[in-house]
Amino acid sequence: MTEALCVRQLVKTYKPLFGEGQQALRGLTLSIPAGAAFGLIGPNGAGKTTFIKVLLGVVRPTSGEVTVLGGDPQDTAVRARIGYLPERMHLPTALKGRDFLRSVSTLKSLELSDAELGQVLERVGLRDSTQRIGTFSKGMRQRLGLAAAMLGQPELLILDEPTDGIDPVGRVEVRALLREEKARGATILLNSHLLAETERVCDRIGVLERGQLRLEGTLDEVRRAASRWSVRFEGLADDAALQAAGFVARDGAWSFEGDVAMLNEALDAARALGLQLVALVPETRDLEAVLAQTLGASS
Repeated sequence: MTEALCVRQLVKTYKPLFGEGQQALRGLTLSIPAGAAFGLIGPNGAGKTTFIKVLLGVVRPTSGEVTVLGGDPQDTAVRARIGYLPERMHLPTALKGRDFLRSVSTLKSLELSDAELGQVLERVGLRDSTQRIGTFSKGMRQRLGLAAAMLGQPELLILDEPTDGIDPVGRVEVRALLREEKARGATILLNSHLLAETERVCDRIGVLERGQLRLEGTLDEVRRAASRWSVRFEGLADDAALQAAGFVARDGAWSFEGDVAMLNEALDAARALGLQLVALVPETRDLEAVLAQTLGASS
């Protein structure tokens, strides 16, 4: 499987003039397959922004290996294949939307006609009008930033809070855009505090805390890690014996919380009591529950 980016044992320490340095990334190892939509989640101060800056070549790591699109993120040729939407954009207020996109396309060495720039604006839900950026709402600014990030059909899109300030209808439109980008083969790295949005867009998730990756995998794997299982048995058995095996009575059935190996051991114990398994259903969790449990386990 081709990797869009790969980091191994990534460390970044910010060294002040006096005192000990602050370690923002602590041996981070992660690979994201090409064409994936990866959601990076975690609390404030987890190291997400530093990680993104390393991928963009803005910050040099203290140690470790970083490969982006098969090359060095410091290489301008690699940077040209990346589209980036920062969390806080500083847009030229005196320009019109199309003029701003024209300046960005020039920086990217793209030759786009006025008609093509107008199509990009329409794609993100902005009219190609005489309105200047200084009069834009926050949501309109986000849309313009997203349009700039998608110019030239980059292979990797790094998006930091892409739906911040956008209304619910607009979020649906942005999700549709990102699905289109993924369908054409782009890899998406999404950093957002809106976990419900992340679930709707991403197929892989990583939980970052204190500069370390606490959990990573497909959306289904992450939801089911150390998950709860709903179990139904046929036959008679002492409730106390089932509870001793790790099962908990709930809603007229039994539940079990743990990984697959632990579950199999508990099921073997139930069969030894003369019970027959008739139903086993994994209960998936949303990302808020995943984040809370992961951070709670690491504290």
